[in-house]
Amino acid sequence: MERITESEQLILRALWDGQPMTAAEVGAAMERERGWSLSTVKTLLARLVAKDAVVHEADGRRFIYRAALSREHFATHQSRQLIDTLFGGRAAPLVAHLARGGALTPDDIAEIEALLKAIKA
Repeated sequence: MERITESEQLILRALWDGQPMTAAEVGAAMERERGWSLSTVKTLLARLVAKDAVVHEADGRRFIYRAALSREHFATHQSRQLIDTLFGGRAAPLVAHLARGGALTPDDIAEIEALLKAIKA
């Protein structure tokens, strides 16, 4: 998968939350959220189409956009990339880093324990 920038990720999130959407609908969401112009949104949509992360179809004189990647697929890819880049491909050091940094709540710890129990079973 080609790298998706932070700005492009915002467009993907808008599509995941409201697809299918026209460029104008995405533009309105991004204008409210980030103050972006419609031309900026159209540029980002075109980049995402070129990266095969978004698909579009003609609807008269406008295009209807949909994310080609599911939120789950994207999260899996991004997580794997983070683990590979920062933790040598191992997830345990990531969890240890989060635990030492105080980033895990008691609910997070309980959820991780339950997941580990289920995996072992």
